[in-house]
Amino acid sequence: MSLLGQCQKPSGWLGRFVLWNMNVRHSKVTDWGLTHVSIGETDTILDVGCGGGRTLAKLAKAASRGAVHGIDYSSESVEAARRTNRKAIAEGRVTVQEASVTALPFPDDTFDLVTAVETHFWWQDPDQGMREILRVLERGGCLAIIAEFYNSARYAKYADRLTQLAGMHVWTVEQHRDLFARAGYTDVRIDEKAAEGWICCVGAKP
Repeated sequence: MSLLGQCQKPSGWLGRFVLWNMNVRHSKVTDWGLTHVSIGETDTILDVGCGGGRTLAKLAKAASRGAVHGIDYSSESVEAARRTNRKAIAEGRVTVQEASVTALPFPDDTFDLVTAVETHFWWQDPDQGMREILRVLERGGCLAIIAEFYNSARYAKYADRLTQLAGMHVWTVEQHRDLFARAGYTDVRIDEKAAEGWICCVGAKP
């Protein structure tokens, strides 16, 4: 499997290395992205595409009396995230399971916040994923999509190439805004950190 393929769905020894690297490399963009949402101590949170589990740990620290759930469609990612969060899992504050964003194993109106860090551009059916997340959000709850690159001045020359070679969805700001609007989110806010090429998109369930 190619390196891009490992980023999409890690597996084997190379996948384990990729997950370790993700935990390190994505930490700063995650911290920046999470400043755009409010996290209460008792919130119930879902991290979609939880990868190596570093974001789960950050969310569990912020929602110290709440519950944090992670899903990933890579079994290697699920195991890595469980290792990273084994103490919080033992305490009953974090759960991690294998699942797809297009068929979330949770009831309607469950979560105060859903996060998706460095994952949405790999979703095979982004519109269905966005609708599924909207379904499991409580009324007034938010989805935060955080990524370290998008189709901007910094990365525009790579956007078409990544789309063609890897099937990634490398969207502009307006395409991100349309993604939220089509699924029915309101109060959509998009912030860019142009110098880094980062983007954070937040939308609420009406």
